Amino acid sequence: MINKDFFLALDELEKTKKISKQFFIKTLEDALVAAYKKNFGEGKAVEVRLIPERNTIRVIAYKTVVDEVEDSDTQISLADAKGIKKNVKIGDIISEEVTPKEFGRIAAGTAKQVVTQRLREAERSAAFKELEDKLEQLVTGIVRRIENGTVFVELSTSQVEGVLMPNDQIPGENYKVNDRIKVYIKKLREGIRGGTQAIVSRTCTGFVRRLFEAEVPEIVAGLVSIKSIVREAGYRTKIAVNNEDKTIDALGACVGNRGVRVNAIIAELGGEKIDIVEWSEDPFEYIARALSPAKVLEVQVNDELHSSLAIVPNDKLSLAIGKSGQNVRLASKLTGWKIDVKSESQYEEMTKTVRKIDENSNSSYNAQSNSTNDVNLEGLFDDIYIDEEV
Repeated sequence: MINKDFFLALDELEKTKKISKQFFIKTLEDALVAAYKKNFGEGKAVEVRLIPERNTIRVIAYKTVVDEVEDSDTQISLADAKGIKKNVKIGDIISEEVTPKEFGRIAAGTAKQVVTQRLREAERSAAFKELEDKLEQLVTGIVRRIENGTVFVELSTSQVEGVLMPNDQIPGENYKVNDRIKVYIKKLREGIRGGTQAIVSRTCTGFVRRLFEAEVPEIVAGLVSIKSIVREAGYRTKIAVNNEDKTIDALGACVGNRGVRVNAIIAELGGEKIDIVEWSEDPFEYIARALSPAKVLEVQVNDELHSSLAIVPNDKLSLAIGKSGQNVRLASKLTGWKIDVKSESQYEEMTKTVRKIDENSNSSYNAQSNSTNDVNLEGLFDDIYIDEEV
């Protein structure tokens, strides 16, 4: 009732699409049960069996043997049942082939629909699995269309598209159809029109991390580790690295010979500035390095408030703070410390003020009492130079 080529096609699909032939057959059997009931009665208890060896389909009906038939779809009288099987008794369930002559046409149409649907589902599932393995990874895609600022990117399979939303696009970048771009897969979701969509980004820190891993083999080998990355996409990135192998120069490995490695990353980011600093357990050193490219003369920290004061040369104050406070803001995020920046002259004026307050406080205290002259100005000093937003 089904052409031999149909089963040969299932064999081929099993090889090429990695979809089990038995899965197809079971799915088709279930679909044919529904097709049979739709054409010959929803109440019937039937089973459809595909027999590849004979290229045939059999429809088997099951009925319960009763004294008096109330539902002809599911029940059969004892007398009629004995015509099928002699030694039956009340309560037995007997089976009987009820394959209609015209069922071949119904089966052929149903088989086509089932195979097409299952193929589509299997391809989507395979595409989802492929992208799931690449979650939080870097992939290359081709821009296929742009709608209201959102860029749709064809990834490794036509069944899955990448969605690059405006907030995931580097400011100032322009995309055109057929452009090849690198993107970072943030998450997967079901698309509005069905299928799977990958939410991709070029602005997250993960994108920069994967770019460094692609350019710096020492990171992949575990000789150099990335401790922290902070970023304001399109403007500046700060990355802290550490040499897990003490014979390796972590900064040199990331920069590359004559800057070839870091320059390749900067080019991919459209000229975004990148500060690579060496990580340190010592907060004094780490904070000073994090304020790169500015030179830091001295760092003071307050462990209780997790705050710090960095003192820089007078001509480096604006560089340390950065435009709109960007450099010190990123340094603070990179280290996890709140950072206040003062120039040498500002710090000198500040210390003079503290001494003057100290002297006035001691004079006033001595005029009123002959008690001890010990006055704790530590909290006052903190208030002067710590907790100031830049």
